[in-house]
Amino acid sequence: MRGRTLSAGIALAVFAGMTVTLAAQPVAASPTTTMTEARPNAATAAALAAPDISVSNVQAHLTQFNSIATSNGGNRRAGSAGYTASLSYVKTRLQSAGYTVSEQYCSSCTYPSNNLIAEWPGGPTDQVVMFGAHLDGVSAGPGINDNATGSSTLLENALVLAAQNPTMTKRVRFAWWTDEEQGLNGSRFYVNSLNSTQRGYIKGYYNFDMVGSTNGGYFINRVTSTTAAPLKAYWDSLGLQPEENVEGQGRSDDYYFQQAGIPTSGYAAGASARKTSSQAAKWGGTANSAYDPCYHRSCDTTANVSATVLNRAADGVAYALWQLAVSGGAPTCVGGQVVGNAGFESGNTTWTASSGVITNASGQPARTGSYKAWLNGYGSTRTESLYQSVTLPAGCATYTLSFWLHIDTAETTGSTAYDRLAVQLGSTTLATYSNLNAATGYVQRSLNVAGFAGQTVTLRFTGTEDSSLQTTFVIDDVALQAS
Repeated sequence: MRGRTLSAGIALAVFAGMTVTLAAQPVAASPTTTMTEARPNAATAAALAAPDISVSNVQAHLTQFNSIATSNGGNRRAGSAGYTASLSYVKTRLQSAGYTVSEQYCSSCTYPSNNLIAEWPGGPTDQVVMFGAHLDGVSAGPGINDNATGSSTLLENALVLAAQNPTMTKRVRFAWWTDEEQGLNGSRFYVNSLNSTQRGYIKGYYNFDMVGSTNGGYFINRVTSTTAAPLKAYWDSLGLQPEENVEGQGRSDDYYFQQAGIPTSGYAAGASARKTSSQAAKWGGTANSAYDPCYHRSCDTTANVSATVLNRAADGVAYALWQLAVSGGAPTCVGGQVVGNAGFESGNTTWTASSGVITNASGQPARTGSYKAWLNGYGSTRTESLYQSVTLPAGCATYTLSFWLHIDTAETTGSTAYDRLAVQLGSTTLATYSNLNAATGYVQRSLNVAGFAGQTVTLRFTGTEDSSLQTTFVIDDVALQAS
Protein backbone atom coordinates (compact mmCIF):
# COMPACT_ATOMS: atom_id res chain seq x y z
CA MET A 1 0.00 0.00 0.00
CA ARG A 2 1.19 3.49 -0.80
CA GLY A 3 2.28 5.46 2.24
CA ARG A 4 0.11 8.58 2.01
CA THR A 5 -3.42 9.41 0.91
CA LEU A 6 -4.13 10.98 -2.46
CA SER A 7 -6.08 14.21 -1.99
CA ALA A 8 -8.88 13.77 -4.47
CA GLY A 9 -12.62 13.30 -4.10
CA ILE A 10 -13.89 9.80 -4.76
CA ALA A 11 -17.39 9.23 -6.08
CA LEU A 12 -19.13 5.86 -5.95
CA ALA A 13 -19.56 4.47 -9.44
CA VAL A 14 -22.74 2.73 -10.52
CA PHE A 15 -22.16 -0.99 -10.97
CA ALA A 16 -23.36 -2.25 -14.32
CA GLY A 17 -23.63 -5.56 -16.11
CA MET A 18 -23.50 -7.96 -13.13
CA THR A 19 -26.11 -9.68 -11.03
CA VAL A 20 -25.23 -10.87 -7.54
CA THR A 21 -27.25 -12.40 -4.75
CA LEU A 22 -26.47 -11.26 -1.23
CA ALA A 23 -26.51 -13.61 1.71
CA ALA A 24 -28.59 -12.23 4.58
CA GLN A 25 -26.67 -10.53 7.37
CA PRO A 26 -25.95 -12.96 10.23
CA VAL A 27 -25.84 -12.14 13.89
CA ALA A 28 -22.09 -12.17 14.42
CA ALA A 29 -20.02 -12.32 17.56
CA SER A 30 -16.40 -12.69 18.56
CA PRO A 31 -15.07 -16.24 18.11
CA THR A 32 -13.05 -15.95 21.30
CA THR A 33 -15.74 -14.89 23.75
CA THR A 34 -17.28 -17.42 26.12
CA MET A 35 -20.05 -19.33 24.39
CA THR A 36 -19.73 -17.34 21.19
CA GLU A 37 -21.43 -18.90 18.20
CA ALA A 38 -20.67 -17.63 14.70
CA ARG A 39 -23.73 -18.02 12.52
CA PRO A 40 -22.92 -17.86 8.78
CA ASN A 41 -25.85 -17.83 6.40
CA ALA A 42 -26.44 -20.21 3.51
CA ALA A 43 -24.39 -19.29 0.43
CA THR A 44 -26.08 -18.62 -2.86
CA ALA A 45 -26.29 -21.31 -5.51
CA ALA A 46 -23.58 -19.86 -7.75
CA ALA A 47 -21.17 -19.31 -4.89
CA LEU A 48 -21.53 -22.88 -3.62
CA ALA A 49 -19.71 -24.03 -6.75
CA ALA A 50 -16.64 -21.93 -5.93
CA PRO A 51 -13.48 -23.87 -5.06
CA ASP A 52 -11.71 -23.82 -1.72
CA ILE A 53 -8.39 -22.05 -2.28
CA SER A 54 -5.55 -23.80 -0.47
CA VAL A 55 -3.92 -21.35 1.91
CA SER A 56 -0.84 -23.62 1.91
CA ASN A 57 -0.46 -23.00 -1.81
CA VAL A 58 -0.81 -19.26 -1.29
CA GLN A 59 1.83 -19.44 1.45
CA ALA A 60 4.15 -21.32 -0.92
CA HIS A 61 4.00 -18.34 -3.29
CA LEU A 62 4.84 -16.05 -0.35
CA THR A 63 7.89 -18.18 0.38
CA GLN A 64 9.01 -17.80 -3.22
CA PHE A 65 8.66 -14.02 -3.08
CA ASN A 66 10.60 -13.93 0.19
CA SER A 67 13.38 -16.02 -1.36
CA ILE A 68 13.45 -13.76 -4.41
CA ALA A 69 13.93 -10.72 -2.17
CA THR A 70 16.66 -12.44 -0.18
CA SER A 71 18.54 -13.26 -3.38
CA ASN A 72 18.19 -9.74 -4.78
CA GLY A 73 19.33 -7.25 -2.19
CA GLY A 74 16.57 -7.88 0.34
CA ASN A 75 13.66 -6.22 -1.47
CA ARG A 76 11.31 -6.32 -4.47
CA ARG A 77 11.07 -2.59 -5.15
CA ALA A 78 9.75 -1.62 -8.60
CA GLY A 79 12.51 -1.53 -11.20
CA SER A 80 14.84 -3.68 -9.09
CA ALA A 81 16.17 -7.16 -9.78
CA GLY A 82 13.84 -8.43 -7.06
CA TYR A 83 10.83 -7.00 -8.85
CA THR A 84 11.90 -8.40 -12.21
CA ALA A 85 12.36 -11.85 -10.70
CA SER A 86 8.95 -11.60 -8.98
CA LEU A 87 7.28 -10.75 -12.28
CA SER A 88 9.07 -13.65 -13.99
CA TYR A 89 7.85 -16.08 -11.31
CA VAL A 90 4.21 -15.03 -11.75
CA LYS A 91 4.41 -14.88 -15.53
CA THR A 92 5.94 -18.36 -15.86
CA ARG A 93 3.24 -19.94 -13.70
CA LEU A 94 0.45 -18.23 -15.62
CA GLN A 95 1.81 -19.11 -19.04
CA SER A 96 2.13 -22.75 -18.02
CA ALA A 97 -1.51 -22.68 -16.91
CA GLY A 98 -2.74 -21.44 -20.29
CA TYR A 99 -3.22 -17.71 -19.74
CA THR A 100 -2.70 -15.07 -22.37
CA VAL A 101 0.01 -13.03 -20.65
CA SER A 102 1.50 -9.68 -21.58
CA GLU A 103 3.88 -7.18 -20.04
CA GLN A 104 3.21 -3.46 -20.23
CA TYR A 105 6.20 -1.15 -19.85
CA CYS A 106 5.39 1.81 -17.60
CA SER A 107 7.59 4.53 -19.05
CA SER A 108 6.23 7.22 -16.71
CA CYS A 109 6.84 5.25 -13.51
CA THR A 110 9.31 6.54 -10.95
CA TYR A 111 11.15 3.26 -11.48
CA PRO A 112 10.26 2.34 -15.09
CA SER A 113 9.28 -1.33 -15.14
CA ASN A 114 6.49 -3.62 -16.28
CA ASN A 115 2.91 -4.33 -15.31
CA LEU A 116 1.84 -7.93 -15.86
CA ILE A 117 -1.58 -8.59 -17.39
CA ALA A 118 -3.08 -12.09 -17.70
CA GLU A 119 -6.40 -12.98 -19.29
CA TRP A 120 -8.22 -16.29 -19.20
CA PRO A 121 -9.44 -17.17 -22.72
CA GLY A 122 -13.12 -17.64 -22.00
CA GLY A 123 -16.20 -15.44 -21.80
CA PRO A 124 -17.15 -12.38 -23.87
CA THR A 125 -14.34 -9.91 -24.47
CA ASP A 126 -16.62 -6.93 -23.88
CA GLN A 127 -17.67 -8.15 -20.41
CA VAL A 128 -14.54 -8.11 -18.23
CA VAL A 129 -14.15 -8.66 -14.50
CA MET A 130 -10.69 -7.56 -13.40
CA PHE A 131 -8.71 -8.53 -10.29
CA GLY A 132 -5.50 -6.68 -9.43
CA ALA A 133 -2.74 -6.38 -6.82
CA HIS A 134 0.54 -4.52 -6.74
CA LEU A 135 3.57 -6.74 -7.15
CA ASP A 136 6.20 -4.29 -5.95
CA GLY A 137 7.32 -3.62 -2.39
CA VAL A 138 9.32 -0.94 -0.63
CA SER A 139 13.10 -0.97 -0.48
CA ALA A 140 13.17 -1.56 3.30
CA GLY A 141 12.32 -5.27 3.12
CA PRO A 142 10.89 -8.19 1.14
CA GLY A 143 7.33 -6.81 1.15
CA ILE A 144 5.45 -10.00 1.98
CA ASN A 145 2.24 -8.74 3.55
CA ASP A 146 2.60 -5.56 1.47
CA ASN A 147 1.95 -6.90 -1.05
CA ALA A 148 3.02 -10.43 -1.81
CA THR A 149 -0.17 -11.48 0.00
CA GLY A 150 -2.41 -9.80 -2.57
CA SER A 151 -0.21 -10.96 -5.45
CA SER A 152 -0.12 -14.56 -4.21
CA THR A 153 -3.86 -14.64 -3.51
CA LEU A 154 -4.58 -13.66 -7.10
CA LEU A 155 -1.96 -16.00 -8.53
CA GLU A 156 -3.39 -19.04 -6.76
CA ASN A 157 -6.95 -18.08 -7.72
CA ALA A 158 -5.82 -17.74 -11.33
CA LEU A 159 -4.18 -21.17 -11.26
CA VAL A 160 -7.27 -22.80 -9.72
CA LEU A 161 -9.50 -21.18 -12.34
CA ALA A 162 -7.29 -22.59 -15.07
CA ALA A 163 -7.20 -26.05 -13.51
CA GLN A 164 -11.00 -26.22 -13.21
CA ASN A 165 -11.59 -24.57 -16.61
CA PRO A 166 -15.30 -23.83 -16.10
CA THR A 167 -17.61 -22.27 -18.65
CA MET A 168 -17.32 -18.50 -18.34
CA THR A 169 -20.05 -15.90 -18.53
CA LYS A 170 -17.53 -13.04 -18.37
CA ARG A 171 -13.90 -12.56 -19.28
CA VAL A 172 -11.56 -12.65 -16.26
CA ARG A 173 -8.44 -10.49 -16.32
CA PHE A 174 -5.75 -10.44 -13.66
CA ALA A 175 -3.14 -7.70 -13.19
CA TRP A 176 0.02 -7.33 -11.12
CA TRP A 177 1.05 -3.67 -10.90
CA THR A 178 4.44 -2.06 -10.72
CA ASP A 179 5.46 1.15 -8.93
CA GLU A 180 2.44 1.29 -6.63
CA GLU A 181 4.60 2.33 -3.68
CA GLN A 182 5.80 5.41 -5.56
CA GLY A 183 2.29 6.74 -6.24
CA LEU A 184 0.07 4.10 -7.88
CA ASN A 185 2.00 4.70 -11.09
CA GLY A 186 1.67 1.31 -12.76
CA SER A 187 -2.11 1.10 -12.47
CA ARG A 188 -2.47 4.75 -13.50
CA PHE A 189 -0.40 4.08 -16.62
CA TYR A 190 -2.61 1.10 -17.48
CA VAL A 191 -5.90 2.96 -17.02
CA ASN A 192 -4.62 5.90 -19.04
CA SER A 193 -3.65 3.51 -21.85
CA LEU A 194 -7.26 2.36 -22.29
CA ASN A 195 -9.63 4.14 -24.66
CA SER A 196 -13.21 4.81 -23.60
CA THR A 197 -14.50 1.62 -25.24
CA GLN A 198 -11.94 -0.54 -23.48
CA ARG A 199 -12.74 1.08 -20.15
CA GLY A 200 -16.41 0.39 -20.74
CA TYR A 201 -15.68 -3.30 -21.18
CA ILE A 202 -14.43 -3.54 -17.57
CA LYS A 203 -17.56 -4.13 -15.49
CA GLY A 204 -15.72 -4.23 -12.18
CA TYR A 205 -12.18 -3.88 -10.84
CA TYR A 206 -11.29 -5.65 -7.56
CA ASN A 207 -8.11 -4.70 -5.70
CA PHE A 208 -6.26 -6.75 -3.06
CA ASP A 209 -3.60 -4.94 -1.05
CA MET A 210 -2.29 -6.34 2.27
CA VAL A 211 -4.69 -9.23 2.90
CA GLY A 212 -2.75 -11.08 5.61
CA SER A 213 -2.01 -8.55 8.38
CA THR A 214 -1.12 -10.28 11.65
CA ASN A 215 -3.30 -7.99 13.78
CA GLY A 216 -5.62 -7.54 10.87
CA GLY A 217 -9.22 -6.62 10.35
CA TYR A 218 -11.72 -7.43 7.63
CA PHE A 219 -12.05 -4.37 5.40
CA ILE A 220 -13.80 -3.96 2.05
CA ASN A 221 -13.42 -1.04 -0.33
CA ARG A 222 -16.82 0.68 -0.72
CA VAL A 223 -18.38 -2.02 1.42
CA THR A 224 -21.99 -0.93 0.84
CA SER A 225 -21.71 -0.72 -2.95
CA THR A 226 -23.22 -3.24 -5.35
CA THR A 227 -19.72 -3.93 -6.63
CA ALA A 228 -18.66 -5.10 -3.18
CA ALA A 229 -21.67 -7.40 -2.79
CA PRO A 230 -19.98 -10.75 -3.57
CA LEU A 231 -16.93 -9.97 -1.42
CA LYS A 232 -19.14 -8.91 1.46
CA ALA A 233 -21.50 -11.86 1.04
CA TYR A 234 -18.66 -14.32 1.60
CA TRP A 235 -17.32 -12.62 4.71
CA ASP A 236 -20.89 -12.19 5.96
CA SER A 237 -21.31 -15.95 5.61
CA LEU A 238 -18.44 -16.36 8.10
CA GLY A 239 -19.98 -13.86 10.53
CA LEU A 240 -17.03 -11.46 10.21
CA GLN A 241 -18.94 -8.15 10.10
CA PRO A 242 -16.55 -6.45 7.63
CA GLU A 243 -16.07 -2.68 7.71
CA GLU A 244 -15.27 0.04 5.20
CA ASN A 245 -11.59 0.28 4.25
CA VAL A 246 -11.21 3.86 5.47
CA GLU A 247 -7.44 3.66 5.89
CA GLY A 248 -6.92 2.54 2.29
CA GLN A 249 -9.05 5.11 0.51
CA GLY A 250 -7.07 6.65 -2.34
CA ARG A 251 -3.95 4.71 -1.38
CA SER A 252 -4.00 1.70 -3.70
CA ASP A 253 -4.50 0.68 -7.30
CA ASP A 254 -8.28 0.82 -7.35
CA TYR A 255 -8.04 4.63 -7.22
CA TYR A 256 -7.43 5.40 -10.90
CA PHE A 257 -9.96 2.81 -12.04
CA GLN A 258 -12.52 4.56 -9.89
CA GLN A 259 -11.50 7.97 -11.21
CA ALA A 260 -12.09 6.61 -14.73
CA GLY A 261 -15.66 5.61 -13.84
CA ILE A 262 -15.00 1.88 -13.46
CA PRO A 263 -16.79 0.27 -10.49
CA THR A 264 -14.33 -0.92 -7.84
CA SER A 265 -14.03 -2.83 -4.59
CA GLY A 266 -11.53 -5.14 -2.88
CA TYR A 267 -10.30 -6.68 0.36
CA ALA A 268 -7.70 -5.34 2.82
CA ALA A 269 -6.59 -6.36 6.31
CA GLY A 270 -5.09 -3.04 7.40
CA ALA A 271 -1.71 -1.31 7.48
CA SER A 272 -0.28 1.10 10.06
CA ALA A 273 -3.58 2.32 11.51
CA ARG A 274 -4.48 0.93 14.94
CA LYS A 275 -7.13 -1.62 15.75
CA THR A 276 -9.92 -0.27 17.93
CA SER A 277 -11.28 -1.95 21.03
CA SER A 278 -14.54 -2.79 19.29
CA GLN A 279 -12.67 -4.33 16.35
CA ALA A 280 -10.54 -6.42 18.69
CA ALA A 281 -13.69 -7.58 20.46
CA LYS A 282 -15.25 -8.95 17.27
CA TRP A 283 -12.15 -10.01 15.31
CA GLY A 284 -9.61 -10.85 18.01
CA GLY A 285 -6.12 -9.40 18.10
CA THR A 286 -4.69 -6.48 20.05
CA ALA A 287 -6.52 -3.19 20.49
CA ASN A 288 -4.57 0.06 19.99
CA SER A 289 -1.87 -1.76 18.01
CA ALA A 290 -1.20 -1.50 14.28
CA TYR A 291 -2.97 -3.94 12.00
CA ASP A 292 0.45 -4.65 10.48
CA PRO A 293 3.29 -4.00 12.95
CA CYS A 294 5.86 -4.50 10.16
CA TYR A 295 4.30 -2.14 7.64
CA HIS A 296 7.04 -0.87 5.27
CA ARG A 297 9.74 -2.41 7.49
CA SER A 298 12.40 -5.07 7.09
CA CYS A 299 10.38 -7.46 9.27
CA ASP A 300 7.67 -7.74 6.59
CA THR A 301 8.63 -11.36 5.90
CA THR A 302 6.64 -14.59 5.68
CA ALA A 303 6.44 -14.49 9.50
CA ASN A 304 4.42 -11.29 9.20
CA VAL A 305 1.27 -12.95 7.82
CA SER A 306 -1.87 -14.33 9.45
CA ALA A 307 -2.81 -17.60 7.75
CA THR A 308 -6.42 -17.23 8.90
CA VAL A 309 -6.89 -13.74 7.46
CA LEU A 310 -5.07 -14.76 4.27
CA ASN A 311 -7.22 -17.87 3.85
CA ARG A 312 -10.47 -15.93 4.23
CA ALA A 313 -9.36 -13.39 1.66
CA ALA A 314 -8.29 -16.06 -0.85
CA ASP A 315 -11.57 -17.95 -0.52
CA GLY A 316 -13.53 -14.71 -0.77
CA VAL A 317 -11.83 -13.93 -4.09
CA ALA A 318 -12.85 -17.35 -5.41
CA TYR A 319 -16.42 -16.81 -4.17
CA ALA A 320 -16.65 -13.48 -6.00
CA LEU A 321 -14.95 -14.72 -9.15
CA TRP A 322 -17.25 -17.73 -9.48
CA GLN A 323 -20.38 -15.76 -8.73
CA LEU A 324 -19.55 -12.97 -11.14
CA ALA A 325 -17.96 -14.78 -14.05
CA VAL A 326 -18.54 -18.56 -13.99
CA SER A 327 -21.48 -20.23 -15.70
CA GLY A 328 -23.79 -22.78 -14.12
CA GLY A 329 -25.33 -23.00 -10.69
CA ALA A 330 -24.29 -25.23 -7.89
CA PRO A 331 -24.32 -29.03 -8.18
CA THR A 332 -27.34 -30.89 -6.86
CA CYS A 333 -27.27 -31.28 -3.10
CA VAL A 334 -26.38 -34.75 -1.88
CA GLY A 335 -27.31 -34.19 1.72
CA GLY A 336 -27.34 -36.15 4.95
CA GLN A 337 -25.08 -36.74 7.95
CA VAL A 338 -21.36 -36.34 7.19
CA VAL A 339 -19.91 -37.10 10.65
CA GLY A 340 -18.73 -40.68 11.13
CA ASN A 341 -19.22 -42.59 14.39
CA ALA A 342 -21.30 -39.67 15.61
CA GLY A 343 -22.24 -41.27 18.95
CA PHE A 344 -18.76 -42.70 19.65
CA GLU A 345 -20.15 -46.22 20.02
CA SER A 346 -17.38 -47.57 17.77
CA GLY A 347 -14.68 -46.12 20.00
CA ASN A 348 -11.92 -44.25 18.15
CA THR A 349 -13.17 -45.27 14.70
CA THR A 350 -13.18 -42.19 12.43
CA TRP A 351 -12.14 -39.91 15.31
CA THR A 352 -8.63 -39.01 16.45
CA ALA A 353 -8.62 -38.19 20.15
CA SER A 354 -6.34 -37.67 23.13
CA SER A 355 -5.84 -40.80 25.21
CA GLY A 356 -8.95 -41.76 27.17
CA VAL A 357 -11.23 -39.08 25.70
CA ILE A 358 -13.57 -41.52 23.95
CA THR A 359 -14.75 -43.69 26.81
CA ASN A 360 -17.57 -45.63 28.43
CA ALA A 361 -16.36 -44.75 31.94
CA SER A 362 -19.19 -44.44 34.43
CA GLY A 363 -18.10 -41.15 35.97
CA GLN A 364 -20.00 -39.17 33.32
CA PRO A 365 -22.94 -40.90 31.58
CA ALA A 366 -23.38 -40.88 27.82
CA ARG A 367 -26.45 -39.14 26.51
CA THR A 368 -27.31 -42.19 24.39
CA GLY A 369 -25.62 -45.59 24.23
CA SER A 370 -22.54 -46.29 26.33
CA TYR A 371 -19.76 -44.14 24.86
CA LYS A 372 -19.15 -40.41 24.76
CA ALA A 373 -16.20 -38.01 24.42
CA TRP A 374 -15.05 -36.81 27.84
CA LEU A 375 -12.56 -33.94 27.66
CA ASN A 376 -10.70 -32.57 30.69
CA GLY A 377 -11.96 -32.82 34.28
CA TYR A 378 -8.54 -33.23 35.91
CA GLY A 379 -8.29 -30.02 37.93
CA SER A 380 -4.79 -29.44 36.53
CA THR A 381 -3.30 -27.81 33.45
CA ARG A 382 -4.26 -29.97 30.49
CA THR A 383 -5.29 -29.73 26.82
CA GLU A 384 -7.24 -32.52 25.12
CA SER A 385 -8.63 -32.78 21.60
CA LEU A 386 -11.05 -34.71 19.46
CA TYR A 387 -11.25 -34.39 15.68
CA GLN A 388 -12.09 -35.92 12.31
CA SER A 389 -12.10 -34.80 8.67
CA VAL A 390 -15.53 -34.09 7.16
CA THR A 391 -16.63 -33.23 3.63
CA LEU A 392 -19.60 -30.89 3.25
CA PRO A 393 -21.43 -31.44 -0.04
CA ALA A 394 -22.01 -28.47 -2.31
CA GLY A 395 -25.38 -27.28 -3.52
CA CYS A 396 -27.44 -27.70 -0.36
CA ALA A 397 -29.69 -25.10 1.23
CA THR A 398 -28.76 -25.67 4.89
CA TYR A 399 -25.71 -26.91 6.77
CA THR A 400 -26.03 -27.44 10.52
CA LEU A 401 -23.44 -28.71 12.98
CA SER A 402 -25.06 -29.91 16.20
CA PHE A 403 -23.87 -31.79 19.27
CA TRP A 404 -25.00 -32.46 22.81
CA LEU A 405 -22.75 -30.94 25.45
CA HIS A 406 -22.66 -31.42 29.22
CA ILE A 407 -20.39 -29.11 31.22
CA ASP A 408 -19.63 -29.92 34.83
CA THR A 409 -17.33 -27.68 36.88
CA ALA A 410 -15.85 -27.17 40.33
CA GLU A 411 -15.03 -23.54 39.53
CA THR A 412 -16.85 -21.12 41.83
CA THR A 413 -16.59 -17.93 39.78
CA GLY A 414 -19.56 -16.46 38.02
CA SER A 415 -17.54 -14.16 35.79
CA THR A 416 -14.21 -15.70 34.71
CA ALA A 417 -13.76 -18.37 32.03
CA TYR A 418 -10.89 -20.45 33.41
CA ASP A 419 -11.50 -23.61 31.38
CA ARG A 420 -12.65 -23.63 27.75
CA LEU A 421 -13.91 -25.85 24.96
CA ALA A 422 -13.33 -24.56 21.42
CA VAL A 423 -15.26 -25.88 18.42
CA GLN A 424 -13.56 -25.44 15.05
CA LEU A 425 -14.08 -26.21 11.37
CA GLY A 426 -10.78 -25.93 9.59
CA SER A 427 -8.99 -22.87 10.97
CA THR A 428 -12.23 -21.14 11.96
CA THR A 429 -13.37 -21.16 15.59
CA LEU A 430 -17.14 -21.49 15.46
CA ALA A 431 -17.87 -21.36 19.19
CA THR A 432 -16.19 -21.32 22.59
CA TYR A 433 -17.81 -22.63 25.80
CA SER A 434 -16.42 -22.48 29.34
CA ASN A 435 -16.98 -23.25 32.99
CA LEU A 436 -19.44 -20.34 32.94
CA ASN A 437 -21.77 -22.47 30.79
CA ALA A 438 -21.97 -25.36 33.25
CA ALA A 439 -25.44 -26.88 33.53
CA THR A 440 -27.20 -29.99 34.73
CA GLY A 441 -27.48 -32.58 31.97
CA TYR A 442 -26.83 -32.26 28.27
CA VAL A 443 -27.68 -29.16 26.19
CA GLN A 444 -27.86 -29.33 22.41
CA ARG A 445 -25.73 -26.76 20.58
CA SER A 446 -26.37 -25.93 16.92
CA LEU A 447 -24.19 -23.93 14.54
CA ASN A 448 -24.83 -22.86 10.96
CA VAL A 449 -21.79 -23.86 8.88
CA ALA A 450 -22.99 -23.00 5.37
CA GLY A 451 -19.80 -21.03 4.75
CA PHE A 452 -17.93 -24.35 4.41
CA ALA A 453 -20.15 -25.83 1.70
CA GLY A 454 -18.21 -27.90 -0.82
CA GLN A 455 -15.11 -28.10 1.38
CA THR A 456 -13.24 -30.88 3.16
CA VAL A 457 -12.23 -29.56 6.58
CA THR A 458 -11.35 -30.84 10.04
CA LEU A 459 -14.04 -30.78 12.71
CA ARG A 460 -12.20 -30.29 16.00
CA PHE A 461 -13.11 -29.99 19.68
CA THR A 462 -10.30 -28.74 21.96
CA GLY A 463 -10.63 -28.56 25.74
CA THR A 464 -8.17 -26.55 27.85
CA GLU A 465 -8.08 -26.59 31.62
CA ASP A 466 -6.09 -24.41 34.01
CA SER A 467 -4.10 -25.47 37.06
CA SER A 468 -6.91 -25.96 39.56
CA LEU A 469 -10.61 -26.75 39.99
CA GLN A 470 -11.78 -29.15 37.30
CA THR A 471 -14.16 -28.50 34.42
CA THR A 472 -15.46 -31.44 32.40
CA PHE A 473 -16.72 -31.15 28.82
CA VAL A 474 -18.72 -34.20 27.72
CA ILE A 475 -19.83 -34.44 24.07
CA ASP A 476 -22.24 -36.92 22.52
CA ASP A 477 -24.31 -37.42 19.37
CA VAL A 478 -22.46 -35.12 16.97
CA ALA A 479 -24.17 -34.35 13.66
CA LEU A 480 -23.34 -32.28 10.62
CA GLN A 481 -26.40 -32.34 8.41
CA ALA A 482 -26.65 -30.92 4.91
CA SER A 483 -30.04 -30.63 3.23
